[in-house]
Amino acid sequence: MKKIYTIIFIASVFLFITGCAQKEKPQEKPKIEAKTEATEKVKEVELTGKERAIIYMKKGGKIIIEFFPEDAPKTVRNFVKLAKEGFYDGLTFHRVVPNFVAQGGCPKGDGTGDAGYNIEAEFNTRSHKAGTVAMARSQDPNSASCQFYICLAPQPHLDGKYTVFGQVLEGMDIVKKIKKGDIMESVKIVKK
Repeated sequence: MKKIYTIIFIASVFLFITGCAQKEKPQEKPKIEAKTEATEKVKEVELTGKERAIIYMKKGGKIIIEFFPEDAPKTVRNFVKLAKEGFYDGLTFHRVVPNFVAQGGCPKGDGTGDAGYNIEAEFNTRSHKAGTVAMARSQDPNSASCQFYICLAPQPHLDGKYTVFGQVLEGMDIVKKIKKGDIMESVKIVKK
């Protein structure tokens, strides 16, 4: 019986991360640019290593994220590019699983949307602990695009399987209060 519960848990985690779980009300945003042009713009983003993201929640509060450009430079550049273009502004955390993760950044609002292109995986040795920020993806390791998740508790079973690119520095109390459908009013990039 214990094996059955373990299999059910693993299957539900897989469905959660791949975006195959519940469908929600779409909030479609137009794709920002052609795939080739977009991926070239990601490459052009210059990082100083001092960038941080601030997610301002519509219901109040902010979440400050420190990036790991030394471990996931392409992923950090991609997030910075999208944030500077206003891509995340008004999007929701479309999936929240208590004691697991809060996932957002889907332009359709249901876990099936992307930015019109994918980025290569940058699996690294960073562990999934409370406040870890990483890219959501499908079964294809190189299918991440714009969706990200924040761990609500340690998730060591995800280590080395998803691209960890940041950590919550401030606002973990806000992260723990995120409910499904909560809106990111804006995501800004600042220098520390």
